[in-house]
Amino acid sequence: VSPNKTWEGVAGALVLGLIWAIVGYSLDWSGSLSLFSWLCLSVVALLISIIGDLFESLFKRCYQVKDSGNLLPGHGGMLDRIDSLIAAVPVFTAGLFFLGAI
Repeated sequence: VSPNKTWEGVAGALVLGLIWAIVGYSLDWSGSLSLFSWLCLSVVALLISIIGDLFESLFKRCYQVKDSGNLLPGHGGMLDRIDSLIAAVPVFTAGLFFLGAI
């Protein structure tokens, strides 16, 4: 969708996501989740965040819009900063709920 999206970015996000999953497990953020559950939930949330980012890029491309706003000049707008979060946070929260952590 976007020429600036790279496989290196996906790999970096995966590594950092897995590190945060291990940190979350180590600090006992959920209390009841196993390390495997943390890792799986993190990978799912990561994939959803990438889809959210790509969807927002596709949406802008379809409407031939470069930036989603002017609030953050040079960064593509506020929506470009939070598009991944908009997609991933509900999925991650639902996963925590489904797994009995909240």
